[in-house]
Amino acid sequence: MSAAKTGDTVKVHYTGTLDDGTQFDSSRGDEPIQFTLGEGGVIPGFETAVEGISVGATKTVTVPPGDAYGPHLSDLIREVPRNVIPDNIELAEGIVLHAQGPEGQTLRFTVVEFDDQKVKIDGNHPLAGKDLIFELELMELA
Repeated sequence: MSAAKTGDTVKVHYTGTLDDGTQFDSSRGDEPIQFTLGEGGVIPGFETAVEGISVGATKTVTVPPGDAYGPHLSDLIREVPRNVIPDNIELAEGIVLHAQGPEGQTLRFTVVEFDDQKVKIDGNHPLAGKDLIFELELMELA
């Protein structure tokens, strides 16, 4: 049976967990994720892990931050005045706020803490700085 290689379109079922066992994502119970190896459609460590496995094979890999969402950068954590957040947004720790960047891109920030005067926001991806453990199963190869 042939193994997945660059240029192949693959369908993969996966479950992603953190070191403490917390599940952050899974395709189980839904359709497998489909992407073409070498096109950068998924994080690099996930793509690398799929290369070389055959249909029906399973594999568990740990993807370090450098091959996933990068390090957690302290300079992406900022405090902004409370009055820059629209009044109709009910703040809570952990909610995600969206803003438009200078070039029209959507920026995503997680509320870390807040009071009546200021809001601390984190612009890092929620999985930045974390090792990601993936259980993979190659379902289809084209």
